[in-house]
Amino acid sequence: MPQYPKKELAQIVIASCVANAIEHVVISPGSRNAPLTIGFTHHTAIKTYSIVDERCAAFFALGLAQQLQKPVAVVCTSGSALLNYYPAVAEAFYSDIPLVVISADRPFHLIDVGDGQTIRQENVFENHILFSANLTADENQKQENLNLLEYALKVANLEKGPVHINVPFDEPLYETTEKFEALEKVIFDTSEEPILVDELQQYADIWNASDKKMVLVGSSFPDELLQTQLNKIAQDKSVIVMTETSSNVYNYKFINSIDKTIFPLTDKELETLKPEILLTLGGMIVSKKIKQYLRKFQPTHHWHVDAKRGVDTYFCLDRHFDISPQLFFSQFFFLSKEKSGNYQQDWLAIKELRTTKHQEFLADCPFSDLKAFESVLESIPNDIQLQVSNSSIIRYTQLFDINNSLSVFCNRGTSGIDGSTSTAIGASVVNENQTVFVTGDVSFFYDSNALWNKHIKNDFRIILINNNGGGIFKVIPGPKDSNALEYFETPHDLTAEHLCKMYGFEYSTASNLKDVDHSLSDFYSESEKPKLLEIFTPSNKNDIVLKAYFKAIK
Repeated sequence: MPQYPKKELAQIVIASCVANAIEHVVISPGSRNAPLTIGFTHHTAIKTYSIVDERCAAFFALGLAQQLQKPVAVVCTSGSALLNYYPAVAEAFYSDIPLVVISADRPFHLIDVGDGQTIRQENVFENHILFSANLTADENQKQENLNLLEYALKVANLEKGPVHINVPFDEPLYETTEKFEALEKVIFDTSEEPILVDELQQYADIWNASDKKMVLVGSSFPDELLQTQLNKIAQDKSVIVMTETSSNVYNYKFINSIDKTIFPLTDKELETLKPEILLTLGGMIVSKKIKQYLRKFQPTHHWHVDAKRGVDTYFCLDRHFDISPQLFFSQFFFLSKEKSGNYQQDWLAIKELRTTKHQEFLADCPFSDLKAFESVLESIPNDIQLQVSNSSIIRYTQLFDINNSLSVFCNRGTSGIDGSTSTAIGASVVNENQTVFVTGDVSFFYDSNALWNKHIKNDFRIILINNNGGGIFKVIPGPKDSNALEYFETPHDLTAEHLCKMYGFEYSTASNLKDVDHSLSDFYSESEKPKLLEIFTPSNKNDIVLKAYFKAIK
């Protein structure tokens, strides 16, 4: 018979999670969370994962939730364990990912009295959390606890973001029972209220009268309806659609390498191409160039479409449509009209020129980060889930046209390097397609505990671009002239070889183009272990090549 915790508070937490559609729970070891660990691991409706490092555990759960588009819970013991969740909580907050943090705690009377493994856990994430449910160990407060749990889990499901449930337990912690009281399943109303037609007509009139319109798409989960809608809007010759690699929408009329397209343009050209209307959707934007451009040459109108928040990235937002892009376009298309003109063609002519110069430069490009990325991205098979780490890795990726069968993800909520590997591993576990993770050396070694994970699938692949430090600090202005470059770039001479041996990965290396192409030829094939390919690039040449590239594409 299944064993459940004897503590009623633990039972109602577990029952509430099950009733509110949580099916995956990531647990880190500890004693104070023993009642939750016992209950979750014995419940047949819950799939549990054991991950020791709480920071890795939270990002692993983030990857699960990213792919499932449903809440995933992480459970930890009391004390500083909880604080290790914070980077993933912040990422979930800014990336709209439903992460449910459940922390065990000491009862209130044991806080700040010198008891072991205690900190002030209540509201610890208050700046980056949608709701904090601080439960009580008082048995007379059962209904209040149930109300808090119901609201917290409703927020996670409907508002798509992180919530924190703090659960105080007194000893004993390991007592069990065969009795478990389930709660009724919660049905969520996910319907949206459409915009009033008369109100939307005002904006459609402005749209229909404008000759220059730009649609900018940030990070988005793959969606067939949104793809179809953007294909339709691209038929309008007065509209240019710009996308990020992680937007997961593709069309030959879209501009998907924004930095490559914009960088060489003069201020005069940029002002001429300034949109009258900027329509934005999706999450965070990687391209710094488009941010600088639209802040300097602001459109007359900026409308943002998002069911949750309207972010004034370009300091000229005049309307936030608080509905999903899919519902917005389904209404807007009945009111909008296509308009003739050269605006789209002017942008696409620039794109074509940049593409030609890009190909010419790469044809004679020496081995470097840039050349390695060309080989890596061309090698990835169809229908792969591509996870990309931050810093220079995502920026290099955005210089290339990506295979449109790929689904691409990157932690751009906070743009941190701290949990990319853990996120990619979590995302791979619940995705039936193979996952390839491309990362840099600093990010990889920073999150090396991610490999301390028994749930890694044999088809998981890591491509590690090792340029011996944070190469981006040689490219951006400032660090190189600071006389403190080593503190920014942090050269290290580390390799992943021994980590792979310890964690059971097949390991291979490449340090020239011939070796890279040879290593990639069967890298994605079936294997009895996950694989890691470490590509060593010349740290003293990468920045020179990249600067020459941007000069050459003008």
